Amino acid sequence: MGRAFEFRKERKLKRWGHMARVFTKLGKEITIAVKQGGADVTGNPRLRALLAEARSESMPKENVERAIKKATESKQGDFKEIVYEGYGPFGIAYLVEAATDNNTRTVANVRSYFTKCGGTLGTSGSVSFMFDHKCVFRIKEAEGMDLEELELEMIDYGVEELFEQVEVDQDDNETKTVVIYGDYSAYGQIQKFIEDKGFELISGGFERIPNVDLKEVNDEQRATLDKLTGLLEDDEDVTNVYTTLKPSDSEE
Repeated sequence: MGRAFEFRKERKLKRWGHMARVFTKLGKEITIAVKQGGADVTGNPRLRALLAEARSESMPKENVERAIKKATESKQGDFKEIVYEGYGPFGIAYLVEAATDNNTRTVANVRSYFTKCGGTLGTSGSVSFMFDHKCVFRIKEAEGMDLEELELEMIDYGVEELFEQVEVDQDDNETKTVVIYGDYSAYGQIQKFIEDKGFELISGGFERIPNVDLKEVNDEQRATLDKLTGLLEDDEDVTNVYTTLKPSDSEE
């Protein structure tokens, strides 16, 4: 059927794989948010942000309902958020976030990935000091929005930085979003500001931002590190993977 067909097929499979991982991650985070703050979105800002993200990712309604239901069933959905720390090969620090109902299984899997790729799983605190924990929101950029003025207005709410992000989909359509970074403790007040202003919330959550110089590696070393990152990201219990590896030119 030709190379064009194979290319489209490969791209479609990658997209399906991405969707499956995102849906699994969001499902667990929704379950945890309901357990911690209840199923009423009015009083649970974290759940509101996750539901907005689920809509932006086209997550099926039944998946969302299933995740919420798990939080209310005593024998299911007992997920705990755990952070694993370690070093991959070539001195690259890794911080791995997971949501698991069986820590013994998850830590064994994570350790095996590090070992297979020449890294080591460390103890709590061994690399976390290299990352700042920030809240991150993505909103749809409104027509005529002045980003400098918006940033000045949001400083009092704990915002540290915001910038425009332009994404191009497979049909060459551009989507402009505004990415907002703030202090970890400012999550609630930043989200309230966004909602009070009527901005369209795409997602809201937390990220680990490296506070050290990112390390450069050669192509062969990067391939090994990419393998480790891929193994971790493909694990159903892992929700996020952060490293001190400098992105390649194609990723920046």
